[in-house]
Amino acid sequence: MTTAPRTDDVSALPSAPLAHVVRGDLVESVHAGHLVALGADGAPVLTLGDPEVTMWPRSCVKPLQAVAMVRHGLDLPERLMALAAASHNGEAQHLAGAREILAIAGLDEQALLNTPDLPWGSSAQREWLAAGHGPERITQNCSGKHAAMLLTCVTAGWDTRTYLDPGHPLQVAIRETIAELTGVPVATATTDGCGAPLFATTVTGLARGFGRVASAPTRDPESAEARVARAMSAHPEMVAGGRRPPTTLMRAVPGLVAKDGADGVFAAGLPDGRAVAFKVLDGAERPLAPVMVRALDELGAFDAEGVDHDAISSLRERDVLGAGRPVGAIRAAF
Repeated sequence: MTTAPRTDDVSALPSAPLAHVVRGDLVESVHAGHLVALGADGAPVLTLGDPEVTMWPRSCVKPLQAVAMVRHGLDLPERLMALAAASHNGEAQHLAGAREILAIAGLDEQALLNTPDLPWGSSAQREWLAAGHGPERITQNCSGKHAAMLLTCVTAGWDTRTYLDPGHPLQVAIRETIAELTGVPVATATTDGCGAPLFATTVTGLARGFGRVASAPTRDPESAEARVARAMSAHPEMVAGGRRPPTTLMRAVPGLVAKDGADGVFAAGLPDGRAVAFKVLDGAERPLAPVMVRALDELGAFDAEGVDHDAISSLRERDVLGAGRPVGAIRAAF
């Protein structure tokens, strides 16, 4: 199914409360946004705000970008395939993996064109700075994706020096794949923080894309979507790292595919095609985990065998501190 996107300002449409920040007995802050949860048949089970609004999916789109790369020749072990869809912390395993992908391509770090940055994870960043390093391309959280883009270009015989040009064959393929998997024509484009082209979609389109990727191992096990889904769910530590919500969720729920993005975007898909996506209007990161867990509750995602309920419980709320101790919580508002 393909639907024409609306290009309304995401902030101008009626939104809904997604999360409350409670301190003591009072709601101190409210995070509003747009959310959709889709059933296995693709029909909405829950809608909040206006999930047909066009928005920037940010790094949530990386699994779809990886699908496009696999379709055009990217061939990696699962551990490195997961890194191709990652916003990693910059831990040692992530840096080693990105360098390994570059080595397979016969390239080095000089070929990367992503924006230099420090490691994202706090401990990795401290270690990097203590070793006397500054911002580099390899430590930027998208370096695995960029290394995979370069390897795809080498495999397909495309120019590696212009791989971030919106008209480059790689980016054209990514744009077409995003439109196909989301069912939403790409109405507008810009540049993401890492320097790669960024293609808009809708909240519903993003959820639909995740449902299609996550269900592929059962529906079409030899497909590019299936390869990306299996890699991410098997190696969640390569997709994010540490205790970040996507890593915890994928470890806790067999077959789940989850990815967070900058400015308050989060999406997840389940093996039967159920999916969730949402956009927090103020771009905050702090409500992402509680909102996602509550939305997955609505889909019955945690009723299956093998779910680590203790891990899920750790994501349901985030503490609000006073004098260094919990005095409230950030929790879903629906």
